[in-house]
Amino acid sequence: MKKWLAGLLALVLALSTFSAVFAKDNNKDDKDKKDKKFRLGVEVLLQDRIDLIKGKRVGLITNPTGVDKNVTSIVDLFYTNPKVQLTALYGPEHGVRGDAQAGQYVEKYIDEKTGVPVYSLYGATKKPTPEMLSNVDVLVFDIQDVGARFYTYIYTMALAMEAAKENNIPIIVLDRPNPISGTKVEGPVLEDKYSSFVGEYPIPVRHGMTVGELAQLFNKEFKIGADLKVVKMDGWKRSMYYDETPLAFVLPSPNMPTLDSALVYPGAALIEGTNVSEGRGTTKPFELIGAPFINSADLAAKLNAYKLPGVTFRAASFTPTFSKHVNKLSHGVQIHITNRNVYKPFETGLYIVKTIHDMYPNDFQFRAPGSNGISFFDNLVGNGSIRADIEAGKSVEEMKKSWQSGLDKFTRVRDKYLLYK
Repeated sequence: MKKWLAGLLALVLALSTFSAVFAKDNNKDDKDKKDKKFRLGVEVLLQDRIDLIKGKRVGLITNPTGVDKNVTSIVDLFYTNPKVQLTALYGPEHGVRGDAQAGQYVEKYIDEKTGVPVYSLYGATKKPTPEMLSNVDVLVFDIQDVGARFYTYIYTMALAMEAAKENNIPIIVLDRPNPISGTKVEGPVLEDKYSSFVGEYPIPVRHGMTVGELAQLFNKEFKIGADLKVVKMDGWKRSMYYDETPLAFVLPSPNMPTLDSALVYPGAALIEGTNVSEGRGTTKPFELIGAPFINSADLAAKLNAYKLPGVTFRAASFTPTFSKHVNKLSHGVQIHITNRNVYKPFETGLYIVKTIHDMYPNDFQFRAPGSNGISFFDNLVGNGSIRADIEAGKSVEEMKKSWQSGLDKFTRVRDKYLLYK
């Protein structure tokens, strides 16, 4: 009887193991099939729509994020393809190879690997000039965005579209995922007075769109009128975060090293408009927030007491190696996302700014107005009322009411340009 029971148990165990392995293999097969179906705009262009650039002199606007699923640079894909004649490269902020820090000027040079001339779009001009386009029949844009209004690459794209229109050159935008998903919009819509290179057009801080969708919206709603074609992705869904795609995360800029950086950025970047460090010069930019005058434990306790959705704050200290408070021990918090589906980055960032302002009124400062009389904080937020409300002691909930109608209006406009329903 005991032998029979032992045999039965062994059989059940074997069947359970087999089922688990079989299920795992099936799941892996399903994932492999989905991964194979997923194609970036650059892959769709080269495999299905090569006619758009074949036989034409191509000017390519890109940076290190312009890669295919195998992380091969689009520069190399174009240069080695006999059907593509690559004649010019254009680099946004941080350059084609990504070796320039924020705000650093990059001059014209020759790309060592290809011998193709590289023109800076973050120097004397941010828009391609007629001279830069003299050897180009079609412009191609392929750069990874991070989903926030004040990330400058989308304005490099918009200015390139303007230049294409002015010089009668078609422009092709190769689409890429919104890494923080394409379902959520958040924050105030930019007011025209506060337009700058960290916010050219009246869109909210978290726009919930891909670069291709933004290109179509910019082109029509803001009257650019370029001869624009968007090459869509295959297999991307609006609900996807970047780590739900088969793509490797290539840092879009030196201070955007991870997906977590991108997730907190639409709110944590508001710190850039103050005298508090946003974590530049650390390994956790935008996740670490602090200054020498802050008490870490007190700030973490105050922020955690709000019970904000999807986030918790850990008391943390750090010493930036460059930027604000360089080589000075700073105290503050690290932002830890606990549930990204309910996390509200802009609202969270606003709570952080207001709380530090209220706790340290003698030390905290907004950045002084520039030559145009506007504070950089106002450029980031997109209006002058939020800073005034913080200084007047208004609550975040009161501030939210002030921008909701504009956000609702944008959402209705946005719906017309969504390529992935």
